[in-house]
Amino acid sequence: MLPPDAFARATFEATFGAAPDAVASAPGRVNLLGEHTDYNGGAVLPVALARRTRVVIGRLPGRTVRVRTSEPTVDTPFFEYEAGAEMRRGIWADYAQGVTVALARAGWAPDGFAASIDSDVPPGAGLASSAALEVALVRAMAAAFGLDLDPLRVARIAHEAETRFVGAPVGLMDQCAASFGDAGAALFLDTRTFERERLPLPAGCGLVVIHSGERHHHATGGYRTRRRECEAAAAALGVSYLVEARPADIERARLAAPLDRRARHVVSEQARVLEARRILRGGNAPEALGRLMNESHDSQRDDFDVSTGAVDRLAAAARAEAGVFGARLTGGGFGGAIVALVKSEAAAAVAGQLTALAGTREAIVVEGAPRQ
Repeated sequence: MLPPDAFARATFEATFGAAPDAVASAPGRVNLLGEHTDYNGGAVLPVALARRTRVVIGRLPGRTVRVRTSEPTVDTPFFEYEAGAEMRRGIWADYAQGVTVALARAGWAPDGFAASIDSDVPPGAGLASSAALEVALVRAMAAAFGLDLDPLRVARIAHEAETRFVGAPVGLMDQCAASFGDAGAALFLDTRTFERERLPLPAGCGLVVIHSGERHHHATGGYRTRRRECEAAAAALGVSYLVEARPADIERARLAAPLDRRARHVVSEQARVLEARRILRGGNAPEALGRLMNESHDSQRDDFDVSTGAVDRLAAAARAEAGVFGARLTGGGFGGAIVALVKSEAAAAVAGQLTALAGTREAIVVEGAPRQ
């Protein structure tokens, strides 16, 4: 079997009949803690996955862009457009168009190219498949066209593609996780200062990620509503970002429902991320980390209203499994996946039980450091 990059190059040559100029990839991510804190000025704790999106690119004369995806669920796997004449279509290719628009706004108007996109990051699972695509494409274009882009600039360009062109009001966590993330360790990220710290998972523990079977979409629906509610709550509290408020501030302000509950989730979630950072710095305390994960899920369900019945049942089933320290909804919500912190020796059994319950094909297991 060919290595992934070699297979991706071979797919490009078979598709476009020419050798590529560059190949790049970026990982999906699972968020350990810090849900809906990124766009509220807070901290997050994502973990990069071994699952990746690969983009192979070859320069073309003129301004024509041809992109192809291997994702089997899309209706139009091939798409062609002119750089400088991008138009949102509501399809997967908008992410590619968003990248060329964002690069042009940053001063690097791209020439034509062909790109082949292959990914094993499941879409709609809350694992940042769109950010992985965007970051991988920015990296591939930088390599093919000789653009000098540091990892933070890559993340910012990818984020602009998703927010300004695709129209999804997401924070910077996903793109930063794809650009900076390290598989098997958590990335503490302050989304305002961009302070970063690599934090290994507790020794002898790993993560099990299970898709609930319900797909979610950031560009529409409840996610956009939650962001507006957070902005309204911050304004009512007189702060620039909700994470600047304290629990006492929320109680004293007597915010109207549901703004009081939205603010309570964000403020408490920020505190959980900071506590998790302290725990991971201090060594092996999986029980304490699992408790924070359980509290986070309950807060997302009760205060932020982003969980669903299927996700709640899956999280509860995970918590009941032997060897599980905690489990929570991960990602923006309204469907998607759960993440469970488990003893390494129990991961396979837990994954098997939960995939059978969810009716999904497979689990994603993230291995942490072995117990010394």
